[in-house]
Amino acid sequence: MKGRALVTAYICAAFAMATGNLVQAQGRDFTPVTDAMLQNPDPADWLNWRRTLNGWGYSPLEQIDRSNADELRLAWSWGLERGVSQTTPIVHDGVMYVANPGNVVQALDARTGDFIWEYRREMDVRRRSAAQTRSMAVYQDLVILNTVDAHIVGLDARTGEARWDTPVGGDQEGFTFSNGPIVADGTVVAGLTGCGRYRDDTCYIVGVDGRTGRLLWRTSTIARPGERGGDTWGDLPLMFRAGSDAWMTGSYDPVTGLVYWGTSQPKPHNRDARGTDGAALYSNSTLALDPATGEMRWYYQHIPGDAHDMDESFERILIDYDGKRSLFTMGKLGILWEIDRVTGEFGRATDLGYQNILDVDSRTGEVTYRDGMLTDVGEELSFCPSTAGFKSLRAMAYHPGTEALYVPLNLSCQTVTFGPVEKRAGGGGGGSRPGRTNHFHPQAPNQLGEFRALDLRTGETLWRHRLRVPYNTAALTTGGDLVFIGDWGRHVYAYDVRHGEPLWQSRLPTMANGFPITYAVGSKQFVAFVAGPSISRSSWATLLPADLVPDEHNPRGGNGVFVFALP
Repeated sequence: MKGRALVTAYICAAFAMATGNLVQAQGRDFTPVTDAMLQNPDPADWLNWRRTLNGWGYSPLEQIDRSNADELRLAWSWGLERGVSQTTPIVHDGVMYVANPGNVVQALDARTGDFIWEYRREMDVRRRSAAQTRSMAVYQDLVILNTVDAHIVGLDARTGEARWDTPVGGDQEGFTFSNGPIVADGTVVAGLTGCGRYRDDTCYIVGVDGRTGRLLWRTSTIARPGERGGDTWGDLPLMFRAGSDAWMTGSYDPVTGLVYWGTSQPKPHNRDARGTDGAALYSNSTLALDPATGEMRWYYQHIPGDAHDMDESFERILIDYDGKRSLFTMGKLGILWEIDRVTGEFGRATDLGYQNILDVDSRTGEVTYRDGMLTDVGEELSFCPSTAGFKSLRAMAYHPGTEALYVPLNLSCQTVTFGPVEKRAGGGGGGSRPGRTNHFHPQAPNQLGEFRALDLRTGETLWRHRLRVPYNTAALTTGGDLVFIGDWGRHVYAYDVRHGEPLWQSRLPTMANGFPITYAVGSKQFVAFVAGPSISRSSWATLLPADLVPDEHNPRGGNGVFVFALP
């Protein structure tokens, strides 16, 4: 048995039977989560990664607003396991489900923070601190967990017992999950990572039955030899076609009936090291999949043949406006892409003006590398952004009232020499980068963090803030005309969505991280932030601050969930 559930009644059963509220805490009602509920969630709940299937990161709750945000106080907190913590709490029927480092899941009373149950997946203790999942999903009476050993597990939402446990990584070692799934009309859809290793297989997006866990399909994120797009890898055999990880969670449109998922760069990162100058499909693409079959209906490749580790794998936000059914996304380059989500046709690309690697044709979306930006192994190159990216896993949010996107950015450049990668089974990876030097961006000397509001229609900047340290969480927008975000320096903020005025801030024990949420229990609204470290030696949250702002520090401990409310 892969995991076990520890179920508590807070105190012994005899005392619980004599105390009504404690019996209710143990045996509280649970309303099964249907597809209809996922498509139109109760404002009080936060049912998946970005709350709604369209990826907005928006809640209509408005009890906390511009007039009272400065009165927010800590309502309760809960310590999490040690290790990497970039998680998203899930809330339904007044219960919070939170994924800890080490594939530990806990259920808490969302009003008080009281413990209800715990699921602890068995694994080598040496892997536990680095085993994270950034989100989960809930469907019917199950909490859906993606695990570090490439399983998808359905946990009983009332008790934490594993109902089913499905391995989806095939017979190849090294595949893993770092993000959670999305549920699309009963199918649990999830994207694998750990795809940089040379093996006789590719990376996949997978679908399993949400009720039984039965594996339904696996769709390769790399074009195989002899298949559509296979020639974009030149004559490389399957063994040496690596990368195109699907490591962040996608979105779902029940009208088009399609799931939209982003993929990462091909590996190795340098074309010369990779052994082909082709487009390397389906890397750095948006994939539109039928959730029932996994069929790829269309794809749009944002950066053909990437040569600088410029991910385009992050959130896909689905917005209807002016008769358009659009998909918006932004990758490391800081280019906001708009794609027709029905046809996959290019709509628009808005470059924030910080990158110096390539140009995008405003009419066609065609990408052209600038002179001197394609190098061979062993040649030094300076470029912006650094491989950390201007935009990364910190998801942007949409506010329907302002029709604006709120984008966490971090500004840096680098000088690097890409090294060779030995072509052998079990090898691979992104490639070595000897002599890497990080730099502040010339347009933001001595500042790393930027938070920017962009007009949906024009891409025009409405307002922005800059910090010396990185902005380190996703953005969260609310019906109270607020946008919440946290930083590497342990601060959490609420800004006015319309003008960017800072209205509230507090401070956590260690860096704010992950994906803040808001929810309600009864008549009370809460805002929850997560604090905890990022992946060791990861460029976006570890290397850059240590290198460029070495006087700023975070304590080694302090992982937790911190929940705020009005008095």
